[in-house]
Amino acid sequence: MTPVELSRTVLRAVRRAVDDGVLDVVVPGRTDVMPPGPGGCGDYATNVALQLARPAGQPPLRIAEILRQRLAQSDGIGDVVVTGPGFLNISLRGSGDDLVREILRLGRRYGHADRPTGQLVQLHASHEVRAVVVMDAVARILRSQGALVRTSCVARPEPAWTDVLGVEVDAFGTSEAPAPLDVNVRPVPVGPAGLTRLGRDAARWALLHPAPHDRPRISDDHLVQRESNPLFRVRYAHARTRALTRNAADLGFHAEPGDVHPRGDTDTDTDTDIDIGSDTDIETAARETPVPETVVPDVTLLRNVLADHPRVLRAAAAHHAPDRLARHLVIVADAVLPFLAVVLPRGAEKPSAAHRARLALAEAAGAVLAGGLSLLGIDAPEHL
Repeated sequence: MTPVELSRTVLRAVRRAVDDGVLDVVVPGRTDVMPPGPGGCGDYATNVALQLARPAGQPPLRIAEILRQRLAQSDGIGDVVVTGPGFLNISLRGSGDDLVREILRLGRRYGHADRPTGQLVQLHASHEVRAVVVMDAVARILRSQGALVRTSCVARPEPAWTDVLGVEVDAFGTSEAPAPLDVNVRPVPVGPAGLTRLGRDAARWALLHPAPHDRPRISDDHLVQRESNPLFRVRYAHARTRALTRNAADLGFHAEPGDVHPRGDTDTDTDTDIDIGSDTDIETAARETPVPETVVPDVTLLRNVLADHPRVLRAAAAHHAPDRLARHLVIVADAVLPFLAVVLPRGAEKPSAAHRARLALAEAAGAVLAGGLSLLGIDAPEHL
């Protein structure tokens, strides 16, 4: 069950409670599900009971218990636990397989809206390099969520902004506007010195990764290929997932969602150290390191951050905050990197169902990274 399907399942539980006469509320058009917070459990959590408490005139815990009973009877739900003031924590049956299949089916469009929403958005930026780059990224994210977006700038963008940084602006100045527009994209400005030297990808990351109210740091640190560089970790993680797919093809197997652990094995807390700043290919390092096949890093965090991607895109669109997407991609990269070293068979091992499932999960993470980078206007390289 995907997050979208689970959200619909939660709403159906609300509707059944209303039909049964135990809740007197208007069924909301949508509700969010997200990874559980501190004190939570399971695969997902929702605060729908807290949202309905005031209109229903009942305590959140009472509403949560009403919904818990109905959710527990739904197909695909393994368990439902109420925590805190009324959070519903939901454990799914087969959630990992379904999530990976959904991501692989949609590819880079995972988390995008199915169809146009009819929302019309006018973005108008000041004549400043960071403002137009942020506007360009916000427009991409909004369009991914089904909005129709028009971008404009108070003056013609500088050639370097369009040619080097890849900014696209629909209109500029006031001649094409039917009425004066308010500037609604105005992050903390930054001087253009040194930006073009960084190139498109590093420059855009330098401008988009900090929150709009923070001053960006423009330096060559964004170009270094070391673990300390978040952009490098994100792009490296994507390139490694692509390398795993190529290497798996050479070994004669392909991705297939399923259990990433061999039969009888379970998740462990064992961490796999990866020197991502070295030139050693991680597949070669994995084959030369005598680590048992059954030592698989815990994949719960990885699955949760992949499942959270659609919510992050909606939040980034709603708040015009591409920095939320950039930080989420760093979280995805940091979650997948320890897992990549155990994807391929080692030594004389033959590819198994567990290897195919691990490859599918790695490819799903790669699709999320590539799609997110694309929305930021940054290349996702096949080789790095």
